Order: sequence, then C-alpha cells, then structure tokens
Amino acid sequence: MTSRTMLRAIAPPAFLLILTTTGAFAQSAPTAPKAPDAAASGRGRRGDPVPPQGPAPKTADGHVDLSGYWSPSHSPENVPGGNIGKDYPGYKLPFTPAGETAHKYNVEHTIDPEALCIVGGVPRHNASGLAFQIVQGQERAVFLYWYTTYRIVPFFSGVKHTEDPDPSFFGEEIGSWQDKNTLVIDSAAFKEERTWADENADPHSDQLHLVEKWTRPDLGHLHLEETIYDSKYYTEPVHYQRTWILGRPEQQLKEYSCAENNVDAAHLGPGPGAIGANGERGYEKLAPLPPPPSKDRPAVTSIPQ
Repeated sequence: MTSRTMLRAIAPPAFLLILTTTGAFAQSAPTAPKAPDAAASGRGRRGDPVPPQGPAPKTADGHVDLSGYWSPSHSPENVPGGNIGKDYPGYKLPFTPAGETAHKYNVEHTIDPEALCIVGGVPRHNASGLAFQIVQGQERAVFLYWYTTYRIVPFFSGVKHTEDPDPSFFGEEIGSWQDKNTLVIDSAAFKEERTWADENADPHSDQLHLVEKWTRPDLGHLHLEETIYDSKYYTEPVHYQRTWILGRPEQQLKEYSCAENNVDAAHLGPGPGAIGANGERGYEKLAPLPPPPSKDRPAVTSIPQ
C-alpha cells in the first residue's frame, strides 16, 4: 500500500517473538515483457539512495542471506509502483472475460480492502510502495510488513501442497532453494473475496498460484521475479519483477496496528481512484471528508459489505 495515514499502536507480542525465530528464501523467474518508457511518464525522477557496496552476505550453510530492511527502488524499471501490469504495453493486463468483470466490479463497487485494514496478502504486498523487512533463519524466513502483518515461509525440499489447504491472504507457502542464491516460494490456496492483487484494484481469484523467486545480487539490492498463474482471471501467466534498496542499519519497521474497525469506512468510495497516465494510483482528487464527530453526530464504525 502506498503511503497513507498510519495509526500507531503497540505491536502484539507474537510480532516480537517472530523476530527472534525466523528464516528466508529466493529463486529466479521468467523474463518479463518489455516495460513502457517510464522516463516519459515522469517517474523515477526522485532517484534512489546510493546503496552499500559489496557482495551479498551468506548464511553459515552457504545460502544467500536475504535479511534486511528493504525500501522500494524508484529507478525507471521499477515504476509505476503498485501495479502488477507495469511491464505490459499500456499497463494492460491479459484479462479473461471473468477477469474483466472482476476488475470492473472492484473499481466500481469494492472499497480498497487495505483501507478497511484487511490484510493485503500477496501478490499485493510485493507491489507495495512501503518498505518491508526480512529475517532469515536456517529453517524459515519471515517477511514483516507495515500493518503489523507478517508471513512465515518454511523451507522444504520436494514437498507438495496439501490436498485441501485452507484459503488465506498469503496462501499455503512452500519455500525451497533453487540454488544457493535463489529462494523460491510456491503458494496456492488464496482467498478471493475482499482482496486485490495490487494497488490498482486488479483482481485475483481463488485459483491463484503464485511463484516468487527472490535473489540478492549484491549487498545493497534485493530482486524479485514473480509469476502469477490464474487462468480464471488471466489468459496467460502474468510476469512481474522489481528491485528494492537496502535501508540504513538503523532503519526498521515501527509499531503499527491496523484492525478491521476503521471508523472512517462509511465515507470511503469504491475502487482505487484515478489511475494516472503513468499507470500509478494517485490521490490528487480526494473525496471530501465527513464532518467531524460531535455530540449530535458521534463517530460510527461502519464496514461496507
């Protein structure tokens, strides 16, 4: 999710516990379609901070260590942000008729799930404009996100998905090492309702099968090659790739809580709002805020269905 007002709260103890016990992953993926000219869109002008130089660190067992605080890169090949179709001509995704219908419904009728404090899951978190953190161990990796949400990816070799896994926002995840430098995360069994595939209200169905390949080419960069398989909503696999920059040593996620009790939900409109010509969600035309609560008009929690 792009920058948005954050409510500060004390993170639950489980969050702290996970930080002390986690692990990580990586792999490589198909070549993405040629990206549009990002320079023409005016994006990438912010530039990236100069990352630390040197080789990628290794764990004691010889695998690349993906641990770190990772901030989005704004170089031309990494924009527009929040859009899984960023590398497609005109940012046009290959929807099936059902996918077109689902996208239209999201734009016209669905409140952004993250605005209602519903977990974004993947692939949406992978397209987010927010930084995130990885803590890697020998047996698993933990991905920590703003919103006090996390995903734990266990490392297995040759393990298949269970026969009837419970649907979830991150799916049933199986991590494995393709080689010493590539962590592959294979995920299936996703929720379909109240979830978007990215910031722009692009949909995914309960048939989603996601393959992520994470690498760290050097000390200062983290790279993802991702393939979205969802024949219900897309006519072909969707390819997405991006790079993050290693944050400063003192940077880390802050305490932040978001629960499904957004008291401002009643005035939120459907869809992602206007999508700019650069393919990125914008906030130029904001809806007017409701009048502040008063004795006669107390604040009311309302979650649109």
